[in-house]
Amino acid sequence: MAQIINMPRLSDTMEEGVVAKWLINIGDQVKEGDILAEIETDKATMEFESFYEGTLLHIGIKEGETAAVDTLLAIVGEKDEDISSLLVVEKPNNGQLDLVDQIEQTESLDIINTEVNTNLNYKVVTMPRLSDTMEEGTVSSWLVNIGDQVKEGDILAEIETDKATMEFESFQEGTLLYIGIKEGETALVDSLLAIIGDEGANFQSEIKKYEAGELGVSVNSSEKEILTENKIEVTKPVVDEGKSKIDSDRILVSPLAKKIAKEKNIDLLLVKGSGDNGRIVKEDIENFIPLKSDIPLMSIRSNHSETEDFEEIENSQMRKVIAKRLKESKFTAPHYYLSVEFDMDNAIAFRKQYNTIPDTKISFNDIIVKACAISLKQHPRVNSQWFEDKIRLNHYVHIGVAVGITDGLVVPVIRFADQKSLPETGAMIKDYAAKARDKKLLPEQMQGSTFTVSNLGMFGIQEFTSIINQPNSAILSVGSIVQKPVVKEDKIQVGNTMKLTLACDHRTVDGVTGSLFLETLKGYIENPVTMLV
Repeated sequence: MAQIINMPRLSDTMEEGVVAKWLINIGDQVKEGDILAEIETDKATMEFESFYEGTLLHIGIKEGETAAVDTLLAIVGEKDEDISSLLVVEKPNNGQLDLVDQIEQTESLDIINTEVNTNLNYKVVTMPRLSDTMEEGTVSSWLVNIGDQVKEGDILAEIETDKATMEFESFQEGTLLYIGIKEGETALVDSLLAIIGDEGANFQSEIKKYEAGELGVSVNSSEKEILTENKIEVTKPVVDEGKSKIDSDRILVSPLAKKIAKEKNIDLLLVKGSGDNGRIVKEDIENFIPLKSDIPLMSIRSNHSETEDFEEIENSQMRKVIAKRLKESKFTAPHYYLSVEFDMDNAIAFRKQYNTIPDTKISFNDIIVKACAISLKQHPRVNSQWFEDKIRLNHYVHIGVAVGITDGLVVPVIRFADQKSLPETGAMIKDYAAKARDKKLLPEQMQGSTFTVSNLGMFGIQEFTSIINQPNSAILSVGSIVQKPVVKEDKIQVGNTMKLTLACDHRTVDGVTGSLFLETLKGYIENPVTMLV
């Protein structure tokens, strides 16, 4: 079935975007996660990936063209699929848009929303896409209440994405008339978030439109669809209560309720819906109390009264995306690893002396990031990125620095790291780490890396391997500095060493290429003063 892809909102202030470049052509096969196009926003040029699989059937915005957010960008579906019904041309008619000229009612029609607001004195605000990987968001807190006056630029709510909790500002002016997603609730991108407009505006029809869209019911010969001017009513066939099993597709349930039920392992057949036509909604799942016979066994007792206790924690948006990205990287990129051990005596002495400069404090991690940046300029293949039809050799260096937080892991990016001084590098890393822990990193501060450094040395980890942050070609794992006996000038003495492991994508970085990069890196880390020359 054909899927419409609209111009995404890739930043919290983005209102329109420019298609800088299409990376696929009409007729090409598209997989979930494939990069469709490069889109220029008000802040950066970003890669936009597909969330669907199929054939690219239509391109709605050509290269170099500018279009508002939510404008038809492309259509992906089955090869040779008829998409004429999706290419509706909007035409003026006494100031109105005639979206539907005629609706033919047949028993095989899908539900179609035919309602057109002829007195539009309100604006619909939908769940925004606040990052390039965001698929759903959670409203952490509302900063305005129903009835409050809202101005353009006012902060409406704080929204938790897969990467951070961000403030979402209004692009409309008026009164907050309706809140569609309450605090703590999670909803997909483009779900009804709020309605802003004139006091007394009649917006109930808009809510019904979104609710009808949530049903997702296909009408067939055993179902009757009644279309009126302002209402869509779906009548489901009566089901024999004695049946032990019913096709789940014939249960009226909202997508969010279905998702929560699946996470809580609740059988929808046992839930009574309170929505229109008996539709099961989120509240029905949250308030559902199963019979004792329906409760799964959560503990096992032995003859000695021993109990196996556990608790289940719902995955956060961030954890879900981390799992998805790491799985994609590990199983698509052929990883291999190169491990080395560096002498850190000179680096220790260098850092101690450097920090005697007033108002200066650098860490070993700052030294490593700076050394990597300089080394990558000399080895662009390690600084490259893999795409199915090409390898991109980046002549700039944007280093991602992995930061662990409560919910998972984020990777803020030090842009043009080779051009930053050691104090500048240290200050940026410290600032980004603090923002990451407070979930205040902006999307553009976590995008565009060409190489990543992951350091667990401060936790006493001596050696480990990391998964590549695709589409990058490599990631460096940094262990702790260990004091141990070493041989220098044919004598055993106490020395300080550090182990590093470079994970490489064999599609772009061969073993010799990775080894030469580590050799260059070794020179800078073991003699940091050479980075200042």
